[in-house]
Amino acid sequence: MGLLDYFRSAAGAPKGSASVAKERLQILVAHDRAARGRPSYLPKLEQEILAVIRKYVEVDTDAVSVTYEQEESHEILELNIVLPESSARS
Repeated sequence: MGLLDYFRSAAGAPKGSASVAKERLQILVAHDRAARGRPSYLPKLEQEILAVIRKYVEVDTDAVSVTYEQEESHEILELNIVLPESSARS
């Protein structure tokens, strides 16, 4: 029964590297699909905006999200930044 117990416990075990890799690949594919409709200058614009913000407030790259939407008559660039509690730089 030891061998059967091993396989039963493996079913409830944490995710293996294959499933983690699959999830990461799905995230990358979704990101790539979302970026297809964006203008080519947006990644550089995002970096430059972040550089300007960092002159005044120390923020992580993960604290910034940029979304781009294109509709029939206009385009929307939305920038969301999570500022730290103490946002003043010395």
